[in-house]
Amino acid sequence: MSTRKQALLSWSSGKDSAWALHVLRGARDVEVVGLLTTFNAAFGRVAMHAVREALVEQQAAAVGLPLWRVPLPWPCPNDAYETAMETALEPVLEAGINHVAFGDLFLEDIRSYREERMAAIGMTPVFPLWGRETRSLASEMVGAGQRAIVVCVDPSKLDAGFAGREFDTEFLADLPPEVDACGEYGEFHTLAYAGPEFRRPLQVQRGEIVARDGFVFADVLPLESMAAPA
Repeated sequence: MSTRKQALLSWSSGKDSAWALHVLRGARDVEVVGLLTTFNAAFGRVAMHAVREALVEQQAAAVGLPLWRVPLPWPCPNDAYETAMETALEPVLEAGINHVAFGDLFLEDIRSYREERMAAIGMTPVFPLWGRETRSLASEMVGAGQRAIVVCVDPSKLDAGFAGREFDTEFLADLPPEVDACGEYGEFHTLAYAGPEFRRPLQVQRGEIVARDGFVFADVLPLESMAAPA
């Protein structure tokens, strides 16, 4: 009988959560059994990243895991977020899954918050990438074939021209030295569309770039269904 801990993986749609899946699939003690994603229920997009829900569904199919959705209201104060997460995780606990993995890298306050919230509902967080030096980690991702598009930029921390770019060697070389190579301070967010954890790459098309709510977003669309940007 397997002694591996079953876990959901907090899936933002980006490179760090995708790489966390790759790392965990090589681990002996954790088995990822599903992806956990928060969506803005009003717009059908990933909270913060603004990636279309249809693309996350394609990601889940491409990595071969079920998707557990957490619908969030808009606007979403923190107490509403916590209530939505607790509600979404109730059936997870009932299914005997009591671990959630996160792709966090080094922000102690974020880790402490996750540990506190998970403990409050009887779950344990897992941090497979914790403590990795981010420049070397980013280079490792790119070298191993992790492919991603920058879908959100905070223009107060990084030039808006980086939105829509490929997360690759050239991108890393162009980053200002004060910007974290993995965007851990929220400088940028990505959509992962290929990599060692994918059975097949997603077929995507870059859409328009828009400034909204203090951020710059690069819309990405499924290639086979070129809907108008929402």
